[in-house]
Formats: sequence, C-alpha cells, structure tokens
Amino acid sequence: MIEKVKACIEELSVLRKKMEDPAVYGDTKEVTKISRRIKQLTPLEEKYSQYAKAEQAIADEKTFANDPELLAFAAEDAVKAREQIPRLMEDMKRLLIPRNPDDEKSVILEVRAGAGGEEAALFAAEQLKMYLRYAEERGWKSELLYVSDADAGGVKEAAARIEGTGVYGELKFESGVHRVQRIPSTEAKGRIHTSTTTVAILPEAEEAEIEVRQEDLKIDTYRSGGAGGQHVNKTESAIRITHLPSGVVVTCQTERSQLKNRILAMSLLRSRLYAAEQEKLQRQRTDMRAGQVGSGDRSEKIRTYNFPQDRITDHRANQNFSNIPGVMQGKLDSIVAAMKKWEEEELLKQL
Repeated sequence: MIEKVKACIEELSVLRKKMEDPAVYGDTKEVTKISRRIKQLTPLEEKYSQYAKAEQAIADEKTFANDPELLAFAAEDAVKAREQIPRLMEDMKRLLIPRNPDDEKSVILEVRAGAGGEEAALFAAEQLKMYLRYAEERGWKSELLYVSDADAGGVKEAAARIEGTGVYGELKFESGVHRVQRIPSTEAKGRIHTSTTTVAILPEAEEAEIEVRQEDLKIDTYRSGGAGGQHVNKTESAIRITHLPSGVVVTCQTERSQLKNRILAMSLLRSRLYAAEQEKLQRQRTDMRAGQVGSGDRSEKIRTYNFPQDRITDHRANQNFSNIPGVMQGKLDSIVAAMKKWEEEELLKQL
C-alpha cells in the first residue's frame, strides 16, 4: 500500500510542475482536470508526511540506543509513533479509494412518474419537493427548469438545477427506480397500491468538459404553459433545444426571460450529454468500474417506500430506515450518510 501512496505523491509532484507550465493554461479543460486531481491527492500527501515522521521516530529509538539521555526522549516519541501508525495507515487506505471526480459538482435533478398512473405522479411531486427541501436545508441553491403537471395534481416529469459544492456526491445515490407502497387517498377499500418513479441525478457539465456546437442545435421558442401568471401565456419565453447528432431534447419554461431559459436549457443539455458520455466510457472500460457504484442503469429498483410499515428499504445496501414523513420533508441526512458509508465499504473491499 505504501508503494501506491508513493506513486500518488510522485504523480502529485508531476501535476504541480505541469501547472507551472504556461502552455497548460491554454487548455481550460486540462487545467480543470489537473486542479481537481491535485486537490484530491494533497490530503494523501499530508497523511504520508505524518506517517514518514512516525516511522522516523521509531527508527530514532534504535539510533540513540547507546545514548541514555537521548534514548529516553526517543523512546517516548517512538511509543506515540507506534500508536499513530495504524490510524495513519487506515487514513491513507481510505484516501486511496478512487474518488468520483464529479462528486464536487452541482447537479441536474430529474424526476419522472413511472408505473402506477395518478399515484405515481403524486409521489413524483412529493419527491421533487423532498429533494428541494433537502437542498434548502443544506444551503444549496435550487431552481426549477421545467415541470409537466399531471391531471390529478402530481407531476409527469420535472427537472431542477441544484447548485452547491459536493451536491453530486451527496445525491448520486438517488439515481434509479423508486418504488412506493401505500394506500392512495382515493382508495375506498384500503388496498395498498404499488407505483414507481424514476430519479436521475446528473452531474452538471461545464462548458470546458462537453463541446456543443451551435450548428448541431435546433432551438425553438414557444409559450409556456402551467403556473406562472398571465405572462407565460403572452410571450414565447419557453425554450426547446434539440441536439441533432444525439436526438436529445431539453426544455425550460420556468423563467420569464427567454435568455435565462436558454441558459438553463443549455446547462441541462450539457449535463445529459455528459452523463451519456460517462455511461459510454463505463461500458467501454469495465476494468475501471471500481470507481463506480452499481451499473448506473436507471431501470434498477434501488429503493422501496413502504408507507403502512413506515419503512424505507435501500436494496443496494440492504438497509432499512424509518420516519417516512420526516424523509418526505427533506430529512435525508441519515440515508445519505448510510449510502456514503456503504459506498466506501464497497470500494475498500475492491481496493
């Protein structure tokens, strides 16, 4: 393991020299990539420095074996060093875990109603509120990109941008199919219905990370629908962008400004294209899957919300949680913490 740590520190030294090269600054994408890697490796360098000092303290005990006066001090330092080394080894081991470079990014959140008709749409609306409340509690900035309302008061699909440091690392475990089991308010016989929603958490791609050529875009404007007052029905402020090479279509209609909607729609488009590119790379480079959690297939059922039993089950970690009312109010901390711990344990096994 120490050899791996030394290799990482050597890599860090090379990267720092690269950052001193003026030629590198002509490539924004490369600068971003190098900066993130340096940030990732620096804590490992600090831990190894502490480890090296501890090893030296142990070696000094032998060096001063024939000097009674110095030996007393050396022996005391060596005792402390031997106590520190197991902890430092564990810290370095955890720092060697492959980190997802997207973890620090803001995200695009998408929620869609799945099987279950009106009940699925209602739960999708509740989930959207849940994530936005969680974002508010964490001090993140959020803004809706679009909402397609369902007839019974729920949502067919919706998207929002959540901005902040480390948002993707916190919310990435929410991607997948969520199953809900509960008695709908319209159910006269008290039967439990099962419905599903699909959640996608997309790391927000920066312009330097994904190139979108203007000639590859078809941009349409139209009048917004739904909530928003009389203004949305009078001006063509809504934006629909079609990426011709991939066929990806995004819309944004929540802002009064056509320019603002266009900026947000482009952010959504870049994030979808970036996610598609990452999935493609994962399929092509299966040997690198140690840095990922699950297959990334959004058709996987990841979680079940059993309302009658007040039980939430995450099927990846095989762990249960309670207090569904609190969770639906945005109290996701315990679930997020458990999923991060599960990810770390899985990666440690592979390491």
